[in-house]
Amino acid sequence: MKNPVATYPEPKLSKWVFASRASVPFWTIVRIYLGYLWLSAGMHKITNPAWVGPEAGGAVKGFLDRALTLATGDHPSVQGWYAWMIENIFLPNAPVLSHMVAFGEILVGTALVLGFLTGMSAFFGGMMNAAFLFAGTVSTNPVMFVLATWIVLAWRVAGYWGLDFWVLPRIGAPRAEWKQHHDAFEGQPAHEGQPAHQIA
Repeated sequence: MKNPVATYPEPKLSKWVFASRASVPFWTIVRIYLGYLWLSAGMHKITNPAWVGPEAGGAVKGFLDRALTLATGDHPSVQGWYAWMIENIFLPNAPVLSHMVAFGEILVGTALVLGFLTGMSAFFGGMMNAAFLFAGTVSTNPVMFVLATWIVLAWRVAGYWGLDFWVLPRIGAPRAEWKQHHDAFEGQPAHEGQPAHQIA
Protein backbone atom coordinates (compact mmCIF):
# COMPACT_ATOMS: atom_id res chain seq x y z
CA MET A 1 0.00 0.00 0.00
CA LYS A 2 1.40 3.34 -1.04
CA ASN A 3 1.77 6.02 1.57
CA PRO A 4 -0.32 9.10 0.79
CA VAL A 5 1.64 12.18 -0.20
CA ALA A 6 0.80 15.26 1.82
CA THR A 7 0.17 18.40 -0.21
CA TYR A 8 0.08 21.92 1.10
CA PRO A 9 -1.75 24.70 -0.73
CA GLU A 10 0.27 27.76 -1.64
CA PRO A 11 -0.62 30.75 0.55
CA LYS A 12 -2.79 33.35 -1.17
CA LEU A 13 -0.24 36.08 -0.55
CA SER A 14 2.47 34.01 -2.21
CA LYS A 15 0.21 33.35 -5.20
CA TRP A 16 -0.58 37.03 -5.52
CA VAL A 17 3.07 38.08 -5.38
CA PHE A 18 4.57 35.37 -7.59
CA ALA A 19 1.77 34.08 -9.81
CA SER A 20 -1.05 36.58 -10.27
CA ARG A 21 -1.90 38.80 -13.22
CA ALA A 22 -1.79 41.81 -10.88
CA SER A 23 1.93 41.30 -10.26
CA VAL A 24 2.88 41.24 -13.97
CA PRO A 25 3.78 44.97 -14.21
CA PHE A 26 6.07 44.77 -11.18
CA TRP A 27 7.92 41.69 -12.40
CA THR A 28 8.24 43.16 -15.88
CA ILE A 29 10.07 46.17 -14.43
CA VAL A 30 12.32 43.98 -12.27
CA ARG A 31 13.07 41.67 -15.20
CA ILE A 32 13.99 44.46 -17.61
CA TYR A 33 16.09 46.24 -14.98
CA LEU A 34 18.04 43.07 -14.20
CA GLY A 35 18.46 42.39 -17.90
CA TYR A 36 19.80 45.90 -18.41
CA LEU A 37 22.40 45.35 -15.67
CA TRP A 38 23.58 42.15 -17.33
CA LEU A 39 23.64 43.70 -20.80
CA SER A 40 25.66 46.67 -19.54
CA ALA A 41 28.19 44.39 -17.87
CA GLY A 42 28.43 42.15 -20.92
CA MET A 43 28.82 45.00 -23.41
CA HIS A 44 31.67 46.41 -21.35
CA LYS A 45 33.42 43.04 -21.46
CA ILE A 46 33.01 42.18 -25.15
CA THR A 47 34.51 45.55 -26.12
CA ASN A 48 37.48 45.01 -23.81
CA PRO A 49 40.39 43.08 -25.40
CA ALA A 50 41.32 41.73 -21.97
CA TRP A 51 38.02 39.84 -22.01
CA VAL A 52 37.37 39.14 -25.70
CA GLY A 53 40.15 39.35 -28.24
CA PRO A 54 43.89 38.73 -28.47
CA GLU A 55 44.37 39.38 -24.74
CA ALA A 56 41.37 37.30 -23.64
CA GLY A 57 41.87 35.77 -20.25
CA GLY A 58 43.98 38.58 -18.85
CA ALA A 59 41.14 40.19 -16.94
CA VAL A 60 39.90 36.85 -15.64
CA LYS A 61 43.39 35.86 -14.53
CA GLY A 62 43.82 39.11 -12.61
CA PHE A 63 40.40 38.67 -11.00
CA LEU A 64 41.13 35.08 -9.99
CA ASP A 65 44.63 35.86 -8.71
CA ARG A 66 43.10 38.47 -6.43
CA ALA A 67 40.49 35.94 -5.27
CA LEU A 68 43.27 33.56 -4.23
CA THR A 69 44.77 36.23 -1.97
CA LEU A 70 41.43 36.31 -0.14
CA ALA A 71 41.60 32.58 0.61
CA THR A 72 44.11 32.93 3.43
CA GLY A 73 43.89 34.00 7.05
CA ASP A 74 41.68 33.05 9.97
CA HIS A 75 38.49 34.25 8.29
CA PRO A 76 39.03 34.00 4.52
CA SER A 77 36.53 35.61 2.16
CA VAL A 78 37.14 32.81 -0.35
CA GLN A 79 36.62 29.27 0.92
CA GLY A 80 39.24 26.56 0.43
CA TRP A 81 37.13 24.44 -1.91
CA TYR A 82 36.55 27.41 -4.20
CA ALA A 83 40.23 28.36 -4.11
CA TRP A 84 41.00 24.80 -5.26
CA MET A 85 38.59 25.23 -8.19
CA ILE A 86 40.23 28.54 -9.09
CA GLU A 87 43.71 27.03 -9.14
CA ASN A 88 42.88 23.76 -10.88
CA ILE A 89 39.93 24.55 -13.14
CA PHE A 90 39.40 28.26 -13.72
CA LEU A 91 42.94 29.63 -14.08
CA PRO A 92 44.12 26.96 -16.56
CA ASN A 93 41.09 27.78 -18.72
CA ALA A 94 41.05 31.55 -18.25
CA PRO A 95 40.69 32.45 -21.98
CA VAL A 96 37.72 30.11 -22.42
CA LEU A 97 36.16 31.28 -19.17
CA SER A 98 36.63 34.89 -20.26
CA HIS A 99 34.55 34.38 -23.40
CA MET A 100 31.95 32.33 -21.53
CA VAL A 101 31.42 35.08 -18.95
CA ALA A 102 31.31 37.94 -21.46
CA PHE A 103 28.87 36.32 -23.88
CA GLY A 104 26.95 34.62 -21.08
CA GLU A 105 26.18 38.02 -19.59
CA ILE A 106 24.98 39.25 -22.99
CA LEU A 107 22.75 36.21 -23.48
CA VAL A 108 21.24 36.41 -19.99
CA GLY A 109 20.66 40.15 -20.29
CA THR A 110 19.05 39.86 -23.73
CA ALA A 111 16.80 36.99 -22.65
CA LEU A 112 15.63 38.88 -19.56
CA VAL A 113 14.89 42.09 -21.44
CA LEU A 114 12.90 40.15 -24.05
CA GLY A 115 11.21 37.93 -21.47
CA PHE A 116 12.50 34.74 -23.11
CA LEU A 117 12.66 31.67 -20.83
CA THR A 118 12.70 34.17 -18.01
CA GLY A 119 12.98 31.77 -15.10
CA MET A 120 15.89 29.83 -16.61
CA SER A 121 17.65 33.01 -17.72
CA ALA A 122 17.41 34.46 -14.21
CA PHE A 123 18.66 31.17 -12.77
CA PHE A 124 21.82 31.17 -14.90
CA GLY A 125 22.36 34.84 -14.15
CA GLY A 126 22.09 34.07 -10.46
CA MET A 127 24.67 31.31 -10.88
CA MET A 128 27.12 33.83 -12.31
CA ASN A 129 26.41 36.20 -9.42
CA ALA A 130 27.07 33.36 -6.99
CA ALA A 131 30.38 32.57 -8.71
CA PHE A 132 31.50 36.19 -8.32
CA LEU A 133 30.40 36.22 -4.68
CA PHE A 134 32.27 32.99 -3.94
CA ALA A 135 35.35 34.70 -5.38
CA GLY A 136 35.04 37.45 -2.77
CA THR A 137 33.57 40.16 -5.01
CA VAL A 138 30.54 42.06 -3.72
CA SER A 139 29.70 45.05 -5.96
CA THR A 140 26.13 44.71 -7.32
CA ASN A 141 26.16 40.91 -7.11
CA PRO A 142 24.09 40.55 -3.91
CA VAL A 143 21.31 42.77 -5.30
CA MET A 144 21.35 41.02 -8.67
CA PHE A 145 21.33 37.60 -7.01
CA VAL A 146 18.29 38.49 -4.90
CA LEU A 147 16.42 39.88 -7.91
CA ALA A 148 17.29 36.78 -9.94
CA THR A 149 16.00 34.53 -7.15
CA TRP A 150 12.74 36.45 -7.01
CA ILE A 151 12.31 36.21 -10.78
CA VAL A 152 12.89 32.45 -10.65
CA LEU A 153 10.05 32.23 -8.13
CA ALA A 154 7.87 34.42 -10.35
CA TRP A 155 8.68 32.56 -13.59
CA ARG A 156 4.98 32.05 -14.36
CA VAL A 157 4.31 35.77 -14.74
CA ALA A 158 7.69 37.53 -14.98
CA GLY A 159 7.83 36.95 -18.73
CA TYR A 160 4.11 37.35 -19.41
CA TRP A 161 4.71 40.71 -21.09
CA GLY A 162 7.47 39.22 -23.20
CA LEU A 163 8.29 36.28 -25.44
CA ASP A 164 7.27 33.80 -22.76
CA PHE A 165 3.69 34.78 -23.58
CA TRP A 166 4.06 32.60 -26.69
CA VAL A 167 7.09 30.45 -25.87
CA LEU A 168 6.16 28.73 -22.60
CA PRO A 169 2.92 27.11 -23.83
CA ARG A 170 4.80 25.75 -26.84
CA ILE A 171 7.65 24.05 -25.00
CA GLY A 172 5.60 21.96 -22.62
CA ALA A 173 4.87 24.32 -19.74
CA PRO A 174 1.38 23.71 -18.30
CA ARG A 175 -0.86 25.75 -20.55
CA ALA A 176 -3.27 26.52 -17.74
CA GLU A 177 -0.57 27.32 -15.14
CA TRP A 178 -1.01 31.09 -15.08
CA LYS A 179 -4.80 30.81 -15.37
CA GLN A 180 -5.02 28.34 -12.51
CA HIS A 181 -2.94 30.42 -10.13
CA HIS A 182 -4.73 33.64 -11.00
CA ASP A 183 -8.18 32.10 -10.61
CA ALA A 184 -7.21 30.29 -7.41
CA PHE A 185 -6.35 33.61 -5.80
CA GLU A 186 -9.51 35.27 -7.11
CA GLY A 187 -11.66 32.35 -5.95
CA GLN A 188 -12.72 31.44 -9.50
CA PRO A 189 -12.70 27.94 -11.00
CA ALA A 190 -9.72 27.26 -13.25
CA HIS A 191 -10.30 26.06 -16.80
CA GLU A 192 -7.79 23.32 -17.44
CA GLY A 193 -7.85 23.59 -21.21
CA GLN A 194 -7.38 27.35 -21.47
CA PRO A 195 -4.03 28.45 -22.91
CA ALA A 196 -1.69 30.32 -20.61
CA HIS A 197 -1.91 33.50 -22.66
CA GLN A 198 -5.65 33.79 -22.06
CA ILE A 199 -5.42 34.90 -18.45
CA ALA A 200 -8.56 36.65 -17.30
